[in-house]
Amino acid sequence: MAALEPLQAFGRHRSLVIELTKREILGRYRGASIGLLWSVISPFLMLMVYTLAFGHLMKNRWPGADGSTSNFAVILFVGLVVHGFFSECLIRSPQLIVSNPSYVKRVVFPLETLTWSMTFSALFHLAMNVFVLLVMKFYLDGAIPWTALLVPVVVLPLVILVVGMGWFLSALGVYLRDISQVVGVVSSAMLFLSSAVVPVQALPASYRWVFMLNPLTLIIDQAREVVLWGRLPDWRSLAVYTVIALAVFMMGHRAFQKLRKGFADVL
Repeated sequence: MAALEPLQAFGRHRSLVIELTKREILGRYRGASIGLLWSVISPFLMLMVYTLAFGHLMKNRWPGADGSTSNFAVILFVGLVVHGFFSECLIRSPQLIVSNPSYVKRVVFPLETLTWSMTFSALFHLAMNVFVLLVMKFYLDGAIPWTALLVPVVVLPLVILVVGMGWFLSALGVYLRDISQVVGVVSSAMLFLSSAVVPVQALPASYRWVFMLNPLTLIIDQAREVVLWGRLPDWRSLAVYTVIALAVFMMGHRAFQKLRKGFADVL
């Protein structure tokens, strides 16, 4: 069945995906004296910077929250963590094939696995950020709501969307090298046009639709619901989001398979 082809390909090459993911994660910290510990230390440092900059210096407060600096930093951190995962995949995708020309020349190498390994590597760092978030939540409130267990369910639709976009952008990046420059700007725009830094409810009604069309907004809002406020996510909205993400997933894979025929000629 054509709809299951991307998942079947992943099943056939899952051991290769795992090895590529390990190589990416370990390669990032190769040469560092404390190695993988940086994956935990970096989010802590980032959270401290956000607390200082937005809480103490800029005196920002989140509408509806208790008004404390620490809680504002945690609320902000949720949005930035989700955006960080999306941004890493978005920015890296156009260079996936271009930066691995040796794989293109190997007829038997499954190029679509590069997108999977990139996504899983970004998911590893997302998991480290969520761990730091939960530690901070426990430190502030003395407890973590059970709904925090639903974080993987909330993030899954975004993961599906990212994989589909990754296939499309990595294939298109072989033919249009300028995409690498564009996606950086798009990534920054999507941060400030989402609920990462400002709640949609605080915006004028005429501008809210822009934020609601941003694929990050729903995921960020639902992540805050389950982690910070102990509420169940909006299942209906997540279901609709998942259907759209699956459509992008399948179309992205189909586009990749069609465009890959010319990779060797271009590279």
